[in-house]
Amino acid sequence: MMEMVEDPRWALVVARDASADGAFVYSVATTGVYCRPACAARTPARRNVRFHPDPAAAEQAGFRPCKRCCPDQPPLAERHAALVAAACRRIEQAEEALSLGELADGAGLSPHHFHRLFRSITGLTPKGYGDAHRANRVRDALAAGAGVTEALYDAGYGSSGRFYAAADATLGMLPSAYRAGGATVRIRFGIGSSSLGRVLAAASERGICAILIGDDDDILAEDLHRRFPQADVTAADPDFAVVLDQVIAMVETPAQGLSLPLDIRGTAFQQRVWQALRAIPAGQTMSYAELANRIGQPEAVRAVAGACAANRIAVAIPCHRVLRSDGAVSGYRWGVERKRALLAREAG
Repeated sequence: MMEMVEDPRWALVVARDASADGAFVYSVATTGVYCRPACAARTPARRNVRFHPDPAAAEQAGFRPCKRCCPDQPPLAERHAALVAAACRRIEQAEEALSLGELADGAGLSPHHFHRLFRSITGLTPKGYGDAHRANRVRDALAAGAGVTEALYDAGYGSSGRFYAAADATLGMLPSAYRAGGATVRIRFGIGSSSLGRVLAAASERGICAILIGDDDDILAEDLHRRFPQADVTAADPDFAVVLDQVIAMVETPAQGLSLPLDIRGTAFQQRVWQALRAIPAGQTMSYAELANRIGQPEAVRAVAGACAANRIAVAIPCHRVLRSDGAVSGYRWGVERKRALLAREAG
């Protein structure tokens, strides 16, 4: 009996420690069921509990899976991620926008539960995800030379009016301007000094569209022009110094965040990754694999890393808070040493 009491697994059961899920299961002699360590059921008497290395061993011993924690199935977080990933695929493959009820029915959940779960994993509402995906299809079609009307209807918009009403939010400009490569978009920029080097801040009429960090002003300006090749990019007037000062202050103290609006432009997938990045609190980090799980696509680790690399708004969209699975600091567009410095400032 003394060995059973001292078994360290019992403390994990009492604490309902979710980190132990998958390491073992426990059975209860009086109920005939076996559970995960984190099962929310009332804690059984220790004398009735036995431990098993896996569900198969528990079932071989004559126990059946608990209907509450479903220990014979993948962990709840994985099941939720799979449900949301399947819903994302349905949204992407649908010719027309699916209603919340249709998506919830497909997931076997109530609309309220599904909506909350989808947003917690992807950072977007189902409607927001669908709008972003359709906007991405429009972007691709316009960039390939398709006419505006053709691109809208092929992307699943039932009417051009519905798209034009949201065009500024989804494309950052009217479709005709996007098709012309953003030729009508005006971007102002300024460059200043920080302890991490030179900082370029650029803003459109909608908000900050780029924060770039480097060592050479000319290289930073050339980088901005490459990112917005058809836009009207000009050095800002002196009054832009107020904006530049706020951006530099945020670079110096990233935990304080940035109160200025952002003009975030990217594919539907990139926007999901960037939204998830903005949800990582200052002082905390996450691996690329964890970030992929967060958006409901655990298999998309490389694509997530690519979205981080494509981020043009340094620090405000904190891709510096993502590390390799082994905890190593690597893969930062503005230099690994700058990434280490930002993390050290947030940790302090």
